[in-house]
Amino acid sequence: MTCDEAQILLHALLDNELDAGHAREVEAHIATCPACTAEFTAQREMKRVLADTKLRYSAPASLRTRIEASIPQARPQPSRRSVLRGFAMGSAVSALAATGVVAVVLRQDDQQRILSEVVSAHLRSLQAGHLIDVVSTDQHTVKPWFNGKLDVAPPVIDLTAQGFTLVGGRLDYVDARAIGAVVYKRRQHIINLFVSQTASTEHRPPKTQTMQGFNCRRWGERGLNFWAVSDIGGDELAEFVDKFETAMKANVEG
Repeated sequence: MTCDEAQILLHALLDNELDAGHAREVEAHIATCPACTAEFTAQREMKRVLADTKLRYSAPASLRTRIEASIPQARPQPSRRSVLRGFAMGSAVSALAATGVVAVVLRQDDQQRILSEVVSAHLRSLQAGHLIDVVSTDQHTVKPWFNGKLDVAPPVIDLTAQGFTLVGGRLDYVDARAIGAVVYKRRQHIINLFVSQTASTEHRPPKTQTMQGFNCRRWGERGLNFWAVSDIGGDELAEFVDKFETAMKANVEG
């Protein structure tokens, strides 16, 4: 054992913290090394002096009295039952709030996913041979074609007089289920109107979003969800939706 190694272990030897093997090694080195012997003797003497010296200080009783007098009187503590009741109520409110936030986030994520699928379906339809399953400008031909293919046939309205030409329809797949797609043209631009059934019968006003360079106007009416997708401008797409809604309401009331 070297002097450096022994110097590190001297304190541990004094405090009886070494195992028997290391203790014997350090003791054997000290027996043959005057420098380490002197260092060990000095540390042992310091330990003895510190143990004998009265370093403990006892504060006078008057100090305790002054400290206690300066401490504000403690307020009555709430009972364990009231604390638990408050904790339970707070936890319940927090849980409800968290549930609401999670529900909103999940609903928004779900809507974005479906919008992405709708736009993808629109892109697929623009490939050759994918746009139309039934070719017709006659709404009385297109609408019956959907019968038996879907639980609810989408409303088919001829808007040619309003500048949006009906050219046909097809089946498409969004959100892992078949839905109807009614196809219109505005000059050379295609408008796909996707229609799916929903459990909600509330009216949801139209809202326009843009994805992958396409405008998509979504709304809900009478248990149906609608997505109108096209590369025409947002104003023109809003005009199409307005004319479609007006004509659909007129057909229902008529």
